[in-house]
Amino acid sequence: MSMDTHSRELSGAGLGLRRGLVAEWRGLTKDTPDFIEVTPENWMDLGGRFAKDLRYFTDRYPTVCHGLSLNLGGPVPLDAEFIKRLGHFFDEHGIVCFSEHLSYCGDNGHLYDLIPLPFTDEAISHTSERIRQVQDMLGRRIAVENVSYYAEPQGQMAELEFLNAILSEADCELLLDVNNVYVNSVNHGYDPEQFIAALPSDRIAYLHVAGHLREEPDLIIDTHGDRVIDPVWALLAYTYTRHGNRPTLLERDFNLPPLNELLSELAIIRTHQTAGGHNEHKSYIAAGSAVRLCQCHS
Repeated sequence: MSMDTHSRELSGAGLGLRRGLVAEWRGLTKDTPDFIEVTPENWMDLGGRFAKDLRYFTDRYPTVCHGLSLNLGGPVPLDAEFIKRLGHFFDEHGIVCFSEHLSYCGDNGHLYDLIPLPFTDEAISHTSERIRQVQDMLGRRIAVENVSYYAEPQGQMAELEFLNAILSEADCELLLDVNNVYVNSVNHGYDPEQFIAALPSDRIAYLHVAGHLREEPDLIIDTHGDRVIDPVWALLAYTYTRHGNRPTLLERDFNLPPLNELLSELAIIRTHQTAGGHNEHKSYIAAGSAVRLCQCHS
């Protein structure tokens, strides 16, 4: 597909760009994803074939970025130079939306994991201030993702209250990971539909859905390494009925199957969007502009 470089629309069902999919994906002529997601840390500053591959896709698809190392909730100062490089990357590739995890991943070095934050007023204040700083540096609002966690952090409130407080105080958007809500609801014993219903619709930028690994009846590990299961599909459908038809990204990070299997899951996303998403939601960015606009129609 060709893209108008002056205006990009985010809608429908998207797929993460993985190097293992590039060759097969280039040959697609129909049933293509509606948008792509890239992890900037995996593509920034690359040259040669990798740079050409990235440009091929960002020229053809609306593109969102999902970061891994911004360390929003961490104790050490934000990496201003890294944030500046992110901004250049976003401008170069016309990135529609940038999201990061509501967690921390570094102290005096990178921890190579996404550590959950304690659900406290202090963590809300600390993390919200850092999110606002990032937004000021980038000149755009960002989205934060609700993360999966296994050992429940000590705190003063529930996960839902903590998440909503961050969205309000930081004045940021939400990347709603439906699979993470399901995983946490099983691991920590809450109602996933009540959780999703209590989120602010006007903050939701787009959705994630993914597969996981069930280790025990009451323990699920968020792996992104398998097909999405029926209860998660049902929760995604419920999300559309509550919050409207949202752009939705299928995450698959390893155990990559043939591309047609991933495309069949994108078709399931579109079926649920058609059936349950009565409210249209589209996101736009004007090329060269630092302002991201969300248009929601009831």
